[in-house]
Amino acid sequence: MKITRRRFMQSAAAACAASALPLGAVAFQDGIKVEGVTPETNTTCEMCSYRCPVRVHDLGSGKIFIEGNKNAGHQKTRICARGSSGYSLLNDPNRIVKPMKRKGERGAGEWEVISWEQAYTEIAEKMNALKSKHGAETIAFSAKSGSLYSQFKHFAQSFGSPNIFSHSSMCPGGRYVTADIMLGGDMVWDLKNTKYLIVFGHNLYEGVEVGDTYKTAAMQNGGGKIVSFDPRLSVVSSKADEYFFIKPGTDIVVALAMCNELIKNDLYDKEFVVEYSIGFSEFARSIENITPEFAEMYSGVKAEVIRRITREFAAAAPAAVVSPGHRTTYSFEEFDTRRALFALNALVGNFERKGGLYSKRSPEAYNKLVGTKAAPELKKIKVEYPKPAARLDALDGERFKYSIKRGGIYQRIIETALSDKPYPVKGWVMSRTNPMQTLADYPKMVEAMKAMELIVSCDVYMTDSAAFADYFLPEATYLERYEQIENRSGQSPAYSLRQPAVKTIGDAKSSALIWYELGLKLGLEEFYPWGGSMEKYIEMQTADAPELLKELKEKGFVSYGTSFLLREPSMIAKAVEKYPTAAANLGEDGTFANHMKFKTKSGKIEFYSEEIEQLWPGYGVPRFRNIKIAGSDELLFIQAKAAVHTNAATAFVPSLSDLMPSNPVWINTETAKTHGIKNGDEIVLENATGSEKGVALVTDNIRPDTVFTYMSGFGVKNGYKQTAAAASGVMCSNLLPHAVNDVTGMAVHTSAVKIFRA
Repeated sequence: MKITRRRFMQSAAAACAASALPLGAVAFQDGIKVEGVTPETNTTCEMCSYRCPVRVHDLGSGKIFIEGNKNAGHQKTRICARGSSGYSLLNDPNRIVKPMKRKGERGAGEWEVISWEQAYTEIAEKMNALKSKHGAETIAFSAKSGSLYSQFKHFAQSFGSPNIFSHSSMCPGGRYVTADIMLGGDMVWDLKNTKYLIVFGHNLYEGVEVGDTYKTAAMQNGGGKIVSFDPRLSVVSSKADEYFFIKPGTDIVVALAMCNELIKNDLYDKEFVVEYSIGFSEFARSIENITPEFAEMYSGVKAEVIRRITREFAAAAPAAVVSPGHRTTYSFEEFDTRRALFALNALVGNFERKGGLYSKRSPEAYNKLVGTKAAPELKKIKVEYPKPAARLDALDGERFKYSIKRGGIYQRIIETALSDKPYPVKGWVMSRTNPMQTLADYPKMVEAMKAMELIVSCDVYMTDSAAFADYFLPEATYLERYEQIENRSGQSPAYSLRQPAVKTIGDAKSSALIWYELGLKLGLEEFYPWGGSMEKYIEMQTADAPELLKELKEKGFVSYGTSFLLREPSMIAKAVEKYPTAAANLGEDGTFANHMKFKTKSGKIEFYSEEIEQLWPGYGVPRFRNIKIAGSDELLFIQAKAAVHTNAATAFVPSLSDLMPSNPVWINTETAKTHGIKNGDEIVLENATGSEKGVALVTDNIRPDTVFTYMSGFGVKNGYKQTAAAASGVMCSNLLPHAVNDVTGMAVHTSAVKIFRA
């Protein structure tokens, strides 16, 4: 018998323990009342991964208004559409706020509301039974990255499982792994001082990070130039000074041709390269045949354009940057592509210079350089964990060790669940992650989930991934919970705090508290010296600096010292003026350049990596391999972030669905004619992985060999379709092949498709 939401609401109190509920049924009455609103709370947003500092205002009658936190200088009161939608998430009547247990088949949408006690008891019994039979490694744990990831990871480590995964391998991991190998760690850009910015697909006007998006616009308004290479006219491309339709997957050949031009024409910073890098000669030899003419053949970008842009870029250095990107894996040549982009930055010597790339200054590193305690330092909370077995994604020895350091090869859960190799994986605990939408090969993921003996999902909504769980544990939104203090340093030290602005609605709980309480049932109390209280945890973090906690609770974001870059004399002079003790650490040139070390094995930028050559023969230096993605009768299918939505998390949020209710498929005008497709037609995209229906957006603003849509949680299949955005559009993961990229371990988000009029 089907139970409607209205009928369920009328009888929720009586039916809590036994009734089979429709998919997405919530466990509170209509007419939500937001209570406990403080007059003004400074906290941290969680509507995307950037975690902007925000301020929450009480408007009376249980209503709130969210804006940027003016205490954060890079943010001020600015906020994006996602950030301002926090209230819509908080008081959405379709949020799930009581624990639920699956009834019937996985994905069938039949649930019953249960108590927390029952949920914890049953989950703990099943987890311990699996552990006893197969070992703790038989349960995989995955979560989105962010401040609560460390609490989730702590829970998994305490349980004894080595198989802990973040979302890195399906989003920013390619950049991070490449930076670790080539530079010893990731670097960020000094956008406000950049004079020349080159982007290959990276789009801060749609993948909005409020501070950097503002700086990008300010940089352009101040006379800075943006050059964009993209297969479609994105928002940043539409606002760029120059834009070029590049073929998907060929960023690498254009970037390497630019590197070759810099080297052949002596346009690179020889002094910087000699002082701070190794492997330059091997790199130069490996790309000597990658000319602009060669690049033009594959990319479609004219050779004369590549030469001119290269010269302009070199002339603007060091205030010139090639963006290393964010959600970057659009090619099987991901690792070489990211290295080529970092190499362009290294060749013009923009590291630790105004307008270039720099490493964030941690409070510890900053204090050491200025010779005094300019910023308080957090106390590390150490716990001794059980020794785990080998990870399931370590079956290739050390080949993917850098990927594992950055959150693991997420997609390996799928193949291991289906093969029982290298050992059985029979359980999956996930926290605010939705791989069914954001990873790849939806049909194979369904298969893998059905093969599991236990799946636990902690989330706010009934996502596609949560729909296949055995237990749903409702998480409090970011407006209802405390989290640990986060290091938010840039060119100077900074911290942020997430703290509750309202009382928690229903029986939802912070995931940190959920994992602690489940941990107690599993007998893991010894691993929680803070007793599961995040307030206690942040008190322990600030045990040596109680004034920091007081200030953070008041301001939400605090920063210290004066900004500087290690090789920028004018900035360092101001730092020495403020902290005279810093003079003792200056080099002969009056800068901190003598302290610029790279955490690679050589201590330098590695254009050539001997270690990678040993692990992955042929990958010691970047090469263009021309790995074909599509056949002659296929189109290249690409995706990107939307300014309104965040990957797979926000299609359920009513206000954001109203702003962007679907993701039409961009098709070039001539391509559409060839296929008999008109604007607004329903079409089918199909390949060996799956088939999806969408609506055609016929336009001249995309290459004829390419189709595009936004990858933002549309086209929900088994989750709750309570908004237009969730109910309609293309689910991209159903068209992406299961793949593990060489070296980076990333999933690949470019595929080949055929299109038809539906």
